[in-house]
Amino acid sequence: MSLKEILPGRLGFGTAPLGNMFRAIPDDEAAATVEAAWDHGIRYYDTAPFYGAGLAEERLGEVLATKPRDAYVLSTKVGRVILDELETATPDFGEKGGLFEYGNPNKIVHEWTAEATERSIEDSLRRLGVDRLDIVWVHDIAQDFHG
Repeated sequence: MSLKEILPGRLGFGTAPLGNMFRAIPDDEAAATVEAAWDHGIRYYDTAPFYGAGLAEERLGEVLATKPRDAYVLSTKVGRVILDELETATPDFGEKGGLFEYGNPNKIVHEWTAEATERSIEDSLRRLGVDRLDIVWVHDIAQDFHG
């Protein structure tokens, strides 16, 4: 099956801003943004653990919990694992710098092993509150993050 066959429309909703990208966004504003996307017919939602150290997945999951699971397509990414441990230093995200400095304070580790991939998916399912993902992408393997 191709992506064209499973994506329900030409537009999708990227959730990086829900992870407090560049600024702190109140929870009610984040929820209202997802609701507005839904109300305008958006049915493909793309998120990632990296977006605010899990914050975007949590916020998206809260809204999507009120929608029928078969009514939308959901994707997330692997390549980073969010730890319970809090970050004590400034994270090094290469050229992306302070992209999510207002997100959750959890430590993020870059790891693409089979075990980390499985853990990342399990953690994303928990944060999103869903039993399945439709698409899983590998996130940020480009030079702007890793040289």
